[in-house]
Amino acid sequence: MTVRLLSSQEILSESEDRAHMRSALALARRGLGHVWPNPTVGCVIVKDGRIVGRGVTAAGGRPHAEAVALAQAGMMAQGATAYVTLEPCAHKSKRGPDCAGALIAAGVRRVVSALIDPDPRTSGKGFAKLQAAGLHVESGLLAKEAADMNAGFLMRINEGRPLITLKLATSLDGRIATHTGHSQWITGPVARSRAHLLRAENDGIVVGIQTALRDDPSLTCRLPGLQDRSPVRIVFDSRLRLPLTRNLIATAKETPTWMVCLEAQGENHYRAEALRECGVHLFEVGPDENGRPDMEEALQKLAEHGMTRLLIEGGGQLAASLLQADLVDRLAWFRAPIVIGGDGVPGAVGYGVALLEEANRFQVQKSISCGDDVLTLYQRIQ
Repeated sequence: MTVRLLSSQEILSESEDRAHMRSALALARRGLGHVWPNPTVGCVIVKDGRIVGRGVTAAGGRPHAEAVALAQAGMMAQGATAYVTLEPCAHKSKRGPDCAGALIAAGVRRVVSALIDPDPRTSGKGFAKLQAAGLHVESGLLAKEAADMNAGFLMRINEGRPLITLKLATSLDGRIATHTGHSQWITGPVARSRAHLLRAENDGIVVGIQTALRDDPSLTCRLPGLQDRSPVRIVFDSRLRLPLTRNLIATAKETPTWMVCLEAQGENHYRAEALRECGVHLFEVGPDENGRPDMEEALQKLAEHGMTRLLIEGGGQLAASLLQADLVDRLAWFRAPIVIGGDGVPGAVGYGVALLEEANRFQVQKSISCGDDVLTLYQRIQ
């Protein structure tokens, strides 16, 4: 086991470093879904082998994790080591000072970070500022885990779109409803609770117009203690067909509701105005080759408005459009132990795959038992 001699004469083993970083990552996970447009960051401050401060990015992105942890540590931060899941920011804003400067001012002697921040306002500048002030800086510890945690933020910065997770709840043969459209409930209560947790961990939850019309969903998180973690509700409704009396519109002033549509013209212009008066935020985008809202443009606009993680909940046409454009990054597939048959409604409608090499490919990350059902998490093969 290797050890490092610190400037404060404190000896820490590599295993201890990893343990503290894992604690910081566990803290960061708490922020998923409610810190956008910021990344979710965890910070643990350790002095003489004892944790003296913990912090996670607060709702809405401020205060940052480092500020929370430093406030908890107080004078004990002097000479301590700070474990941070992302490079401390180097840019000040109207909402607070930069975290690199705060760590320096608090007297922290060593900073261990998992990832460099891709945001051009900080990228490398935070580390440079810390080193210039004489702090010992290390980067790269548990980088893969940290990148997975903030995959949505990284994608928004690097590719200009949110991370897309397609959630499916199907029979063993991939059906989301019978041929009559009956679908409640394919999966059991344990699986449905797990699905609500997925909602809480994403910035936005997306459905197509057919799902919105058929199910009249509320699309909120209804887990006890997490009711305030409901994501932004987003409907793809090309021609603004959703009636003003439906749940999503009637409650738009209580729970943020966005709608992606084609440019509103003619009678739709008045529909658009009525929706805005109800509190709905509209995103007008150009058409794709099928006359539907262009998916890449829509995702770009959603990212520009802060979205880093989107959960796609339905229906089959929306799923097919995203798969066809190779925009699905992760799958969260709930399977119930039933068989519906080929005349049932598929999880994704046909989208023209002719050869196997043209099919979207994913690899299994893990499987989780949810009562009688099974949730399998997949990641796209690049």
